[in-house]
Amino acid sequence: MLVANLQAELEIEVWERLDAVTDPELDEPITDMGFVERIEVTDARQVRVDFRLPTYWCSPNFAFLMAFGIRKEVMALPWVVEATVHLNDHCFGDKVNEGVNSGREYHDVFAEYCDGARLDEVVQTFLAKAFDRRQETVMLGLQGLGLCPSEIVSMTLGQLRMVRFDGEEELRQTPRYIDLLLAEGLAKDPSDHAFPTWEGQPIQPMALSEHLARLRSTRINMEFNGALCRGLAKTRYKEVEIGPDGPTLVDFIAGRVPPREEISARR
Repeated sequence: MLVANLQAELEIEVWERLDAVTDPELDEPITDMGFVERIEVTDARQVRVDFRLPTYWCSPNFAFLMAFGIRKEVMALPWVVEATVHLNDHCFGDKVNEGVNSGREYHDVFAEYCDGARLDEVVQTFLAKAFDRRQETVMLGLQGLGLCPSEIVSMTLGQLRMVRFDGEEELRQTPRYIDLLLAEGLAKDPSDHAFPTWEGQPIQPMALSEHLARLRSTRINMEFNGALCRGLAKTRYKEVEIGPDGPTLVDFIAGRVPPREEISARR
């Protein structure tokens, strides 16, 4: 039987791994969005992750992508023998759960429920929005450091890696932006431009203001959708479930334990 401390440590490892799984529409980690409901690690190093979405009718396509993302990240942990993912309280939950736990590729599962269609274009559409949102944050951070348009658009990947930001959002988004640059092949070498468009084209200094205005529009739309999702989830799920022995470290990380001042205000 797993020692309690070891089990908590393994659950935290899983939790941290799930930070890499995002809501495709919002580009926000499912952990930050409160979608992860429960993580369980057994003696046999088997992991079960339960998650839920803000509404019963949230897009099944996005539910599939998040479910498969969860399984992929959990299985990447070297000590995990098997991972099971369960989507709760969703109109397509049974099909999502059967698909993600079947061992098949997610494209095969999508094709089964979408008349043979693939969702590559949908995935790319939301990756492009994620790219724009991350790029805007980094560019605005550079502006805040006093860089002019020509310095920003000509900056190389190697130079960007050397920048030291102070803002919390810049610190969060810069590595995520670089990861997406590399994953999509938009920049590879330190000498490559750090700020191409999603189509791989350079940005001219005189066009930076217009480019940032477009990125701002994308961000505002995503932030609105994110606020809506959080509001719907908060309204739908009001319960706080803590185990019989009290909250664990994982409960605090998951945000299931309200702040002390909030508890005092309720009394």
